[in-house]
Amino acid sequence: MLSRVACRRAIVVASAVALLVTPARAQTRAAQIRELEAYITKGVQDWDIPGLTVAVVRNDSVLFAKGFGVRRLAAPGAVDAETEFGIMSTTKAFTALAMAMLVDEGKVAWGDPITKHLPEFQFSDPFLTREATVKDLLTHNIGLGNADLMWARGDLSRTEILKRVRYVPTAYSLRGGFTYQNIMYGAAGEVIARVSGMSWEDFVRTRILTPLGMAQTYTTYASMHAASGANRSEPHFRIRDTIRVIADETVDVLPAAGSIWSNANDMAKWVRFLLDSGRVSGKRLVSERQFRALLEPHSFVTRSEFYPTAQITKPHWTTYGLGWFQQDFRGRFLAFHTGSLDGRTAMMGLLPDAKVGVFIAGNLDHAEFRHALLLQVMDIFAGTNGGAPRNWSTEFLALYKGLRAKGDSATVAIEAKRAKDTKPTLPIGMYAGTYAHPVWGDLVIRDTNGTLSAHLGPNAANSGTLEQFHYDTFRTFLGDGRGGANFLMFQLDAAGTVTRVVMNGDDGYTFTRVPSDR
Repeated sequence: MLSRVACRRAIVVASAVALLVTPARAQTRAAQIRELEAYITKGVQDWDIPGLTVAVVRNDSVLFAKGFGVRRLAAPGAVDAETEFGIMSTTKAFTALAMAMLVDEGKVAWGDPITKHLPEFQFSDPFLTREATVKDLLTHNIGLGNADLMWARGDLSRTEILKRVRYVPTAYSLRGGFTYQNIMYGAAGEVIARVSGMSWEDFVRTRILTPLGMAQTYTTYASMHAASGANRSEPHFRIRDTIRVIADETVDVLPAAGSIWSNANDMAKWVRFLLDSGRVSGKRLVSERQFRALLEPHSFVTRSEFYPTAQITKPHWTTYGLGWFQQDFRGRFLAFHTGSLDGRTAMMGLLPDAKVGVFIAGNLDHAEFRHALLLQVMDIFAGTNGGAPRNWSTEFLALYKGLRAKGDSATVAIEAKRAKDTKPTLPIGMYAGTYAHPVWGDLVIRDTNGTLSAHLGPNAANSGTLEQFHYDTFRTFLGDGRGGANFLMFQLDAAGTVTRVVMNGDDGYTFTRVPSDR
């Protein structure tokens, strides 16, 4: 044991060292912040992003929370750390945490059959109905193909969407592949509601957001729009090489999949909570065991289902936890998740061993600068570059430009296969009618003064004028055309009557004509 004198001397020496070290550390941090700001400023310009907000946390300190650019092109209003953005699918981590909290309370178990809590929930395969578990709802390997068109229609209720899951064909065996599934997260939200006795929205707000002090975070677009005032971002989309403001879309019908809205300041609190393994102000909201389960790998992600950035980062493995994608990055474990909705992007990333986390949100559709910024933050604040810095933004920009060029080439190739100077088999009015699908609902074809149009639900983004492509195949650009071309091939029976329409080729959706007296 040191004497009092020795202790005093030690304190004096330590204080002197602190005086020498602290300014250096502050200078280092200041240099890091300057480097980050310069990187973001250039990235926003290079990627043509109207507005971006970013929060960086290391250990328990918020190092950075700032906005860049504007909330809406050609309008006043800068983005700041309190500007509201949709966080889209980064919401899934909140849903997984909510379920983990209920596992802690013994109200649900990861291995419970889904039907224990949602007895009406069915799949097309009875085996899947019997064997699929609560955890399977969160890991994207339950065996179904993507069914997002159901909620994108805009006219189906949460109950109806989950009911129609029984008609979605299986794509592979249970836990035998990976297909991203928003609707399964919607079902997980219903499990949370059933076992907790409160809606997913109320549970997340009262059990997670309130304890974390996230007072400017909203569980739905509707609640954000009603409360947040003017400081919210507007969505933008590149349509035919022009960036345009578009109308907001929402995921409120399946909130557990991606409906949360927040800002950089509030999301910094969420990152601090995650880096502290589920604690806020020293108090646990979830046990250490269940928190670990969130970040453990639970399913393999195939290369084809992972992000194109893997072509450059070349991870040795890619997995999915509970609400988190995972990969190795420069020899370390990286957990992250993107969020995407028309006109908006988001990113959450954690390097747990370095206690560094980042939140990013932008108001341009698929602005993949988010991937570059995630890795750059880790290189700057976690020192992952190992003395070998890379310009992720430059590399990813070239990657995605190449992917867009491939898409353009594919469009040219389709046009080259078009049979010129052909006519439809029937008079235009004979193609009009209602065509039904048990999962996707009604596709209505209308004839207005000799011009056909397609309507998949009431959402204007799913409606468009048809132009004959060749023979009985028609092309449409739904809504404002942001989704590219869709092809509808009308099929006739031996009597020359239109009986079906196939959307987007042999691997697309087949709608059967409904009798006019239905």
